[in-house]
Amino acid sequence: MPNRLIHETSPYLRQHADNPVDWYPWGEEALEKARREEKPIFLSIGYAACHWCHVMAHESFEDPETAALLNAHFVPVKVDREERPDLDAIYIQAVQMLTGSAGWPLSVFLTPDGRPFFGGTYFPPVPRYGMPAFRDVLRAVAEAWRDRRAEILEGSTQVARALGRQMAAYPAQGELIPATLEEAVRRLQAEFDPVHGGWGGAPRFPQPMILEFLLRRHADGDPRALPMVTHTLEAMAQGGLYDQLGGGFHRYSVDDRWLVPHFEKMLYDNAQLARVYLHAFQVTGNPFFRAVAAETLDFVLREMTDPAGGFYATLDADSEGEEGKFYLWTVEEIRAALGSEADRFFVLYGITPEGNFEGKNILMFRGTWEDREATADLRRRLWNVRERRVRPARDEKVIVAWNGLMLAAFADGARILGREEYRAAALRNARFLLEHLRRPDGRLWHVWTQGQARIEGFLDDYAHLADALLALYRATFDPQWYRAAADLAEVMRAHFAAPVGFYDTADDHETLLIRPRNLQDNAVPSGNGMAASVLLHLAALSVRPDLADLARESLKEAQPMLARYPLAFGQWLIALDFALADPWEIAVVGDPEAEDTRALLTVLSGYRPHWVVAAGLPGTPVPLLADRPMLAGRATAYPCQGGVCREPIAEPERLRALLGPS
Repeated sequence: MPNRLIHETSPYLRQHADNPVDWYPWGEEALEKARREEKPIFLSIGYAACHWCHVMAHESFEDPETAALLNAHFVPVKVDREERPDLDAIYIQAVQMLTGSAGWPLSVFLTPDGRPFFGGTYFPPVPRYGMPAFRDVLRAVAEAWRDRRAEILEGSTQVARALGRQMAAYPAQGELIPATLEEAVRRLQAEFDPVHGGWGGAPRFPQPMILEFLLRRHADGDPRALPMVTHTLEAMAQGGLYDQLGGGFHRYSVDDRWLVPHFEKMLYDNAQLARVYLHAFQVTGNPFFRAVAAETLDFVLREMTDPAGGFYATLDADSEGEEGKFYLWTVEEIRAALGSEADRFFVLYGITPEGNFEGKNILMFRGTWEDREATADLRRRLWNVRERRVRPARDEKVIVAWNGLMLAAFADGARILGREEYRAAALRNARFLLEHLRRPDGRLWHVWTQGQARIEGFLDDYAHLADALLALYRATFDPQWYRAAADLAEVMRAHFAAPVGFYDTADDHETLLIRPRNLQDNAVPSGNGMAASVLLHLAALSVRPDLADLARESLKEAQPMLARYPLAFGQWLIALDFALADPWEIAVVGDPEAEDTRALLTVLSGYRPHWVVAAGLPGTPVPLLADRPMLAGRATAYPCQGGVCREPIAEPERLRALLGPS
């Protein structure tokens, strides 16, 4: 008989609806039961594409003996971290504090009022990997709760206080300084892998925010930055991290050379990586970067787009119960598909009889750009064969924050590559989000599943969507997207404001153990880091210095951490780089579709990370355009920098001479 999770909309929660565990979703019913029966809560947090979440579910949550222990001694609560990032942020930080490491599946034991006292991640059914058996953990925790409850309650109080201190806002002193950017680049260069690209050991993550930051430092003239970017982008796209047949990136590499991926595909990774490959193409003109960006966006259109316009959350790592099975190949399978042309493919894509992953082969590319172009038909033939396999499961949640990241990528793809299908996808997604996930009062929902929008929006939802709408404004110069971004920023200020920066939850959100406020970037940019970027850009477009002041106060608080831990604060470094750049603010007054306006805008194209551009006819409701007429009926550019405006310019050549080449 199914448990309570059968009524949930989350695919991850519904995966556990037939467990013998008497699961509750997070909510008052579970909390009240824990208080009434004086039982601790066992909180299990995961997500649908998580391989080890599936493993623990099969080994433990489907096991009647384990379920009996959980049901007898605990109130078991299951949470989808993608639906409830607020809970995930609090309790993963608690487990990090308690054990020194954390991840998913996240397994946390709480007092009935939600204070954590013990936790971990994956626990095996029998002792292995140096970890105790999960049933032994459950018995030990139940015994401790019975015999040493006062000690547990005191310890949980200390943990809760420490979490509160860690997430508090502390106004910072001092000014923003370029030395922070310099030190961040120095540390990144010192930690860079010159052989395989990237940073850190195994597992190795793509770090798209750091790559974006380094592209900006290259634009500022730092000669160290671009080689780190191009080497990493080439290595990632040639390895198994990248789907050589279908496009798109897997979550991370379990090794330090991008060969063996963790096979799930996440919307947020592909959004950020598509965007950084687009920007790298702008900077370098490398056709490989253009191809990878386009193939990634095409993958999202083909496999992760809802007919209504939203983008789905994830593709699972597993299919038919095996990790990566959908993506793996044997020599015999490839020879059957390619015939006499297989030998050439074997050489270029690293195919061997013994394989490179559990006796099979992950495709990795080891040729030139010309080789890749020449084997396009072979890849298509293999892709057609692969399409007949059992596909990985898809989590069809539409999450606003992640959709914002992907909307920004499609907007940039339309602008940079001139692809009409990308423009159409961006417009369709923006309209979908604003129509179905924005309430009449301007507030956002967090997630949409099966036609139902639910869960109050978090800071990430507002900040990431606002950034995306600004990207869409740059791609279309339709003022409705600027206005929508500005409106979201006002909601952030009204409902998320902290003494410095913002909280992750709104002022009328469910009361939790603490009100989370996480500054560190993780797989996605932190809400506060992205909010700083959004406010800086809106300050220029809106002619609102007060918005820039808010961003600068946030940056002052974060600045001491940026140089010391750059890998954890990439989005903040991007915002700081912009804040210190003294950007050009350029208003182009004219019809954006007219030839003379487009001639001026062509001058402003290319990789311009430190520029803010507005365009539109006189009267367009974007303040940067206000009170600026067209000269003699011609499209006219008004360039300003550092609070000083230059004379209006109607000639593209004069504008180019002033601003310099892209």
